[in-house]
Amino acid sequence: MKYISTVSNSGKREEAKTLALYPNSRFRTAGSSALKTEEKAQTETTVHRVSDPIVVMKRYEMKYILSPEQVQYLKDRLRGHMEVDEYGLTTIASLYYDTPDYRVVRASLEKPEFKEKIRLRSYGSASAFSPVYLELKRKAYGIVYKRRVQSTIPKVARFFAGEGESLSGGQINKEITYFRNFYGELVPACLIIYDRVAYFEPGGDLRMTIDYNPRYRMEDLNLTTSMDGTSLLPEGYAILEVKVQDAFPLWLSEILTTGKIYKSSLSKYGEAYKQHILKVKKG
Repeated sequence: MKYISTVSNSGKREEAKTLALYPNSRFRTAGSSALKTEEKAQTETTVHRVSDPIVVMKRYEMKYILSPEQVQYLKDRLRGHMEVDEYGLTTIASLYYDTPDYRVVRASLEKPEFKEKIRLRSYGSASAFSPVYLELKRKAYGIVYKRRVQSTIPKVARFFAGEGESLSGGQINKEITYFRNFYGELVPACLIIYDRVAYFEPGGDLRMTIDYNPRYRMEDLNLTTSMDGTSLLPEGYAILEVKVQDAFPLWLSEILTTGKIYKSSLSKYGEAYKQHILKVKKG
């Protein structure tokens, strides 16, 4: 099978690792043996399962906006290459935390080489003590590093209120706590909801997701009330995400090119923020 490399510069890849893993240490030397040992331990990839209490992921992620016709085209062309995972169509809700003046998302919209976000995720509506997942997502030079711990809504609320220092997960907890302390006051800022179908490549590391009916709320910010929201995209449009550990298969590149499916820099939270600000300005 032929692949297209997703890495054009090994130096940037190493710098991306340092930025994503040590955002508070941009001027540290990455060559020490101690740093390399810690980096190796932190970048091991855990297979993603909804039930995992702790997940560490490192991969490349590319996004594409699909028209209704492109959605059907892609689904037809994926047959024989990818399979739908065991969860089928799943509603996912992500509650993004930010400073009261939206410092995190505003920085992300400036398209820096390094950016980071934190969100609380549920699969469908949550209850006070059902599992939810606090995720810290960092991106540097196209490489995505994700840290995730399982928790509950009350425990996460106490954490962001500064009443608790511990979630779980050792080093991951330290990174999430550092993020909270660095930004200071973090409050629920935006709820993103979509209906996702995930695909996997049998015997390979390629993962793809199609997110239908992406929507958002800037009020009633919780994971328990409902899965309703304002549409992010025109009716019938969807978001494709391609996720790979290393190489991009040539067959997929050919499918996307033939279907005129082109990479987008869309951020769901960023787009929701822009639409919200536009509404506020219009009064």
